[in-house]
Amino acid sequence: MTTPMHAAETVPENVVAPPDLQQKRLTTAQRWLSLAELALGSAIVIGHNVYHVIPNEVPILFVLGLLSLRLRGGPWAATGLRWPSSWRRTAVLAVAAATLRILLGALVIRPLTAHFWPAPAAPTGSDEIQGHALVALEWLLLVWTFAAFGEEIGYRGYLLTRAAEAGGLSRPAWWAAIFVSAVLFGYGHYYKGPSGVADSGIAGLILAGAFVLSRRNLWVCVLAHGFIDTFAVVTAFLGWQT
Repeated sequence: MTTPMHAAETVPENVVAPPDLQQKRLTTAQRWLSLAELALGSAIVIGHNVYHVIPNEVPILFVLGLLSLRLRGGPWAATGLRWPSSWRRTAVLAVAAATLRILLGALVIRPLTAHFWPAPAAPTGSDEIQGHALVALEWLLLVWTFAAFGEEIGYRGYLLTRAAEAGGLSRPAWWAAIFVSAVLFGYGHYYKGPSGVADSGIAGLILAGAFVLSRRNLWVCVLAHGFIDTFAVVTAFLGWQT
């Protein structure tokens, strides 16, 4: 998320950022604030998923993101949820990202991790999806709200952006932020075991890359995440192994 209250300095030409960041530079104080928010968000992710000492991180990150917007005086669109210039292009990018994630996971990541660790653990209750249309519909509602919308705002719209801001919004900062958010997203699925953390980390890497390469169009990530999880629900309903 960004703020219109940046110092009026010109950003170097090599900065990769959306239009609302291209003309201004963050102050030192704002960078430290972003780093503090990133550290807090990271602690929340690890605290819930690894140590189980706090509630689920997704609604907490969502609220923190809103509070951060309020503090910084930024618009809701600063999360990346601004109206896309082309919904068709947004959908195409989302399908491409989802397809890459599904194929890479099935053909490369899972076969590779199978040499070292057990298969990823499935989410609790997902074993009830097969052959039960109502259960499948309930899961689709969950993945399109809590996962696709909630996780994308928390991990990409909030944490990734804060990581990039802490680095000064330079090109290396954005790419480092992609990696940081992917690692956190992997640990956000710690319950799946080591192979699941690796698999989810790669998913996070693809979604974060799509976020930055689409110039922070969060709708690309929301749709891609929804497509990925919809595919998983459909295959579970049909009894197919993915």
